[in-house]
Amino acid sequence: MTEIFDAVIIGAGQAGPPLAGRLTAAGMKVALIERKLFGGTCVNTGCMPTKTLVASAYAAHLARRSAEFGIAIENPIKIDMKRVKERAETVSTNARMNLEKWLRGMDGLTIIEGHALFEGPDVVRVGEKRLKAPRIFINVGGRANIPDIPGVGTVSYLNNTTILQLDTLPRHLVVVGGSYIGLEFAQMYRRFGAEVTIVEKGPRLIAREDEDTSEAIKDLLIEEGITVRTDATCIGFKPHPEGVSVDVDCASGEPSVVGSHVLLAIGRRPNTDDLGLDKTGITVDARGYIPVDDNLSTNVPGIWALGDCNGRGAFTHTAYNDYEIVAANLLDGRPHRVSERILGYALYIDPPLGRAGMTEMEARKTGRQLLVSKRPMTRVGRAIEKSETKGFIKIVADAHTKRIIGAAILGTGGDEAIHGILDMMNADADYQTLQWAMPIHPTVSELIPTVLGDLKTIN
Repeated sequence: MTEIFDAVIIGAGQAGPPLAGRLTAAGMKVALIERKLFGGTCVNTGCMPTKTLVASAYAAHLARRSAEFGIAIENPIKIDMKRVKERAETVSTNARMNLEKWLRGMDGLTIIEGHALFEGPDVVRVGEKRLKAPRIFINVGGRANIPDIPGVGTVSYLNNTTILQLDTLPRHLVVVGGSYIGLEFAQMYRRFGAEVTIVEKGPRLIAREDEDTSEAIKDLLIEEGITVRTDATCIGFKPHPEGVSVDVDCASGEPSVVGSHVLLAIGRRPNTDDLGLDKTGITVDARGYIPVDDNLSTNVPGIWALGDCNGRGAFTHTAYNDYEIVAANLLDGRPHRVSERILGYALYIDPPLGRAGMTEMEARKTGRQLLVSKRPMTRVGRAIEKSETKGFIKIVADAHTKRIIGAAILGTGGDEAIHGILDMMNADADYQTLQWAMPIHPTVSELIPTVLGDLKTIN
């Protein structure tokens, strides 16, 4: 027997649940399918537990520095990893339970737990249940990418999910991958007291960022005692009595490093390979992502793809914005497009990196005439007062339109202060509007008008 719905949503990540709320409020009969944990990556293995761990690591870091602030704390401090893990689990579990409670109490929504498989462009099977709907929304997220690295099948390794289960401190954590996830875990575990080595195949960390940002982050990690091995040209793994031997083969330094634990942080891949998409006519790209148009529609009418699985953003906020775009177009009669959004994101090391729009490197490639300004955080009173003066503020503007086209704030509060710049960019206001704003003192944001006032043409 086939049950008929107005809409079927596959996945209860960041886009699925709020979309279910809007569709049911519009009078639709909706089914929401979830095969594992409500809340998706962010709630269960991403933002919420990891940023809770980051907060614990920051507390440990401050405790070690307490004498700088005139506070006496006995050193070495003691880290209770079981309590650290429990705290992160509590935050995650509470968020998941609250979300699930809200969904199960939603009028017009049927919750179905299990694995969804397409049987056609408008039919989905979950176990013995067969569902049919004219609108199907795919919100299945992604998972850790495990490349076919020599020896990877011969050793034990962690990914961003399994590392959350650790309740003991690694003696030496080797992080393979020098991008966002890897750097957060590297600094976190160094502050908990582990020896940490980062192994990156490329010539520098977080290669999508500007070189000055990459170098500044490398320097602050090294200052905290993290070993950084870039240009790792021949990464491989071998079992070792003390854990895992990781081949590095860099131009300088030891050819291998031995860790008690290895974290593979080498990107993500979409959860699209086991949905039966071949029964729908939906195309996927070489990496498994589902291409979508500006309204997040797939190539098959009546099927949309939202969140990490569409390759149009890899963040919780881009997934939620996908929901907003779909709801605006379907329910509100307001045309919103993916191409209109200005990307902002943060790297949650300490100090954090807040980013908006283009990097300077990307802006230069456009060929337009640019204005650039950069000031160190040592010029920010708030940073001085907190004894957290690492980093800088950099803003890039279009010399002709006077619009800000990109910014980076690497420094204390950078993940929050960047929103003032994002707001100006979204409002399509010229930079002089923000330059003449009166900021609050003492804040990190108060230096932004000063930086804007020092914009200069670059070649």
